[in-house]
Amino acid sequence: MNFTLIICTHMRPLPVLNLLNSVKEQTLYPNEILVIDGSINDETKTALEQNPFQNLSYFLVCKEHRGLTRQRNFGVSKVSPASEIVCFLDDDTVLEPNYFSKLLNTYSTHPDALGVGGYITNEVHWEYVGQNYVPKVEEFYFDGWKRPESKRFIIRKKIGLDTNKNPGFMPEFSNGRGVGYLPPSGKIYEVEQFKGGVASFRKKVFEEFQFSSYFDGYGLYEDADFTLRLSKTGKLYFNSNARLAHYQDHSGRPGKFNYGKMVVKNGWYVWRVKFPKPSFLAKLKWNAIVLLLSLILLKNAITSSKKRESLYEFFGRISAWFSLLIRK
Repeated sequence: MNFTLIICTHMRPLPVLNLLNSVKEQTLYPNEILVIDGSINDETKTALEQNPFQNLSYFLVCKEHRGLTRQRNFGVSKVSPASEIVCFLDDDTVLEPNYFSKLLNTYSTHPDALGVGGYITNEVHWEYVGQNYVPKVEEFYFDGWKRPESKRFIIRKKIGLDTNKNPGFMPEFSNGRGVGYLPPSGKIYEVEQFKGGVASFRKKVFEEFQFSSYFDGYGLYEDADFTLRLSKTGKLYFNSNARLAHYQDHSGRPGKFNYGKMVVKNGWYVWRVKFPKPSFLAKLKWNAIVLLLSLILLKNAITSSKKRESLYEFFGRISAWFSLLIRK
């Protein structure tokens, strides 16, 4: 398949080079690479001029096209007419050599796929325990594999707020489990959402869909919004054999107060895109989870080593929650 890779970046020349060096080692190389740079300096441009890569085109965008969703839409507008698949990668990822061959093969084995997500290998430790394993409270178990359970889900289990959907699907009250809760089984799973920085879509999708400009700047949950909207029209898949590492670069991220506001407000927005008219019980659960996770942050502000960060995020979440009570 003829395919294009789009990399949206902002002030991260070294991570971009690390990613492109791993692209260079791929068993299947992109027909086109588009680097869409929202930087306010020329460091990334200079780095790419000094380290040329085959089939690469570089675009330094102006202010009106900066921000993750705007840069992605700009990149899509520059894709070659010959391209069949458009891939997106975060600029702080590093690919295993067969990433693209595994990812694109999914479109052959699942011809109904509108989009396919890849698997991040270095964020969670999984252990294969077989099909008859009974997990402990502090463990999450799926398809023969277990991983450590997060503190928030342990508490949610105990008070009846756990999700009733498989990973990659959103329950009516939102706050489900993402594809990070799907194991490295080597299988392909059907989902309705996956991470935008490890994503691919058929080019024809963009004749009807764009990334929403509601998600300004950092764009938290923009990937959930796009994939949930798209999944209403066709099938999405997650290939646990298309693997890469994600070395999170925190430069360019919002402060903790603003991040906390984004978690609640953007989370509410994505929830209502999927469920415009949720039931009263779903509304009750959504609000209960917002308050529960905020209280966990408040506790961390007292007991953890990152007291200030936890406190700022707590205030950001609570301020956003109160703002939603007044004005949706």
